Amino acid sequence: MRFRTVLFDLDGTLVDHLRAIHRSYCHTLPQLGYPAPSFEAVRNSIGGGLENAMLKFVPRERLAEALAIYRPYWDRTMLDDPELMPGAIELLTWLGSEGVVCAVFSNKHGPSGRRLCAHLGITPHLAAVFGAQDTPWVKPQREFAQHALERLGATAATTLLVGDSPFDVEAARNGGFAACWCVTTGTHRAEDLREAGANRIFSGLPALQVELRRDFAGERR
Repeated sequence: MRFRTVLFDLDGTLVDHLRAIHRSYCHTLPQLGYPAPSFEAVRNSIGGGLENAMLKFVPRERLAEALAIYRPYWDRTMLDDPELMPGAIELLTWLGSEGVVCAVFSNKHGPSGRRLCAHLGITPHLAAVFGAQDTPWVKPQREFAQHALERLGATAATTLLVGDSPFDVEAARNGGFAACWCVTTGTHRAEDLREAGANRIFSGLPALQVELRRDFAGERR
């Protein structure tokens, strides 16, 4: 088969966690004297890891102070209301039945990502959950991609990255992956993803699964 490994971004791709993220910013920023940000402002800031996102709201000299407020609150409240994206469990279950290795490849804090996946019941479908602070690297750095492939015993030429942002497209390119397929359920519009160079763009995971089934059927013919 063309794809033997599928790496998934987490926020905006497999999981809708934006309410918890927005709530944590609204808790943090007013304590530093800044206004609570809008939902859209937070939505547009994420994708490059917490530190990079927070720098869109506070100056670098106040970053450590902001993170010291954000992180404990996040740890207490992050599991209050996350949801799987429509089609996530169906896609993971089907890929597993096809013998495809699935893993999370995210810039979300690694321990948070693993807690979230366990809470939502998708850990049994995943070979690993790679996240920020698990290594010195984040997406789109090539080393992060290499680390994930080595841990999974996978090859770049048979790996598909499924994501929702230009960070994912660049990570797939830097890692030499076979393709990056994107969904528009996260932080970026189809136009943004097309401009970044996504190989295919879908309205969500159910549509992506339909196309994957076609690809797999074509491989067998």
